[in-house]
Amino acid sequence: MSDGPEGTSGTAAAPANAPRRATISDVAREAGTGKTSISRYLNGEFGVLSPDLRTRIEAAIERLDYRPNQMARGLKRGRNRLLGLLLADLANPYSVEVLQGVEAACHALGYMPLICHAANEVDMERRYLQLLTTYRVEGVIVNALGVRETMLKPVGSGGIPAVLVDRTVDGLDADVVGLDNAAAVRLGTEHLLARGYDDLVFVVQPFEQVSSRREREAAFRASMQGTKGAARGATHVLDLHDEATTEAALATLDAHIAQAAERGARCALFAANAPVALRLALHLKAALGEQWQQRVALIAIDDPEWAALAGITTIRQPTREIGYRAVEFLHERIEGAAPAARAAAFAGELVVRASTLG
Repeated sequence: MSDGPEGTSGTAAAPANAPRRATISDVAREAGTGKTSISRYLNGEFGVLSPDLRTRIEAAIERLDYRPNQMARGLKRGRNRLLGLLLADLANPYSVEVLQGVEAACHALGYMPLICHAANEVDMERRYLQLLTTYRVEGVIVNALGVRETMLKPVGSGGIPAVLVDRTVDGLDADVVGLDNAAAVRLGTEHLLARGYDDLVFVVQPFEQVSSRREREAAFRASMQGTKGAARGATHVLDLHDEATTEAALATLDAHIAQAAERGARCALFAANAPVALRLALHLKAALGEQWQQRVALIAIDDPEWAALAGITTIRQPTREIGYRAVEFLHERIEGAAPAARAAAFAGELVVRASTLG
């Protein structure tokens, strides 16, 4: 069996009419040198090659249209430049924008991301984590829903560096990159109170198992406890994956808004993220009509494109920067840095629109 692109055997047979790809041996013959010199050139060891030899190798590579098998080369060196990215929900604009930051950083630092979409399924998260270890990725970025410390044992402290985005995992000592949740919630709460809203409802998906949701809900309660005067605060859970429960929760919110109006209070809903905000906005428009923003305010963490169209006040996350920083943290650990686990908490930006100016 003939050698593959890097002298490895066992490659699948090419179609009979396919042109034969040049090998490193072909380049060596064309340049009039040995394979060791070609390997040094491909590895960037230019200092050990004479200018004349470098010129001959460059010309041979161009004439033969030689393309090295990067995977095979990486495995020989113990490096393949692959990073795993496990995302809970690619339908969420937050995940898409984080992914854009990850891709930009990978391009700048010479990595190739392997993107795994778990679709909010814990079993899929587990399967993808196992699969990423078989691909021998150099590091893993995790933004997942139900990952447990036991599921992440193959990574992190198990040998493969890991960085968590947005959510921590109990028992796992790893770098974390995300929003400064407490500051973002305080920013939104203070805006609502300053606008004269005195009946605030924090609306969040089930939060017991997701650290960022827990932090945001706790920050809301702390913010309301620190207010002076007659302002009220409450938390309502909206389980977007259970339609019957969601409808019941929305009916409870309708009753709350009506009761606040009867008391002469000004009611505002604070959505913990963009998916919650979208469901609330659609429901409020259906229940209260086109002028719903005159009846109840709405603010949300996350700033998807539709929020500007609908006039929703938001707290914008620097999502691309979050994704970029996650790759930078991972790159530093891959290159040998071993500091204690770090946390990069980015500030949110208040974007005021019509939904809190009614």
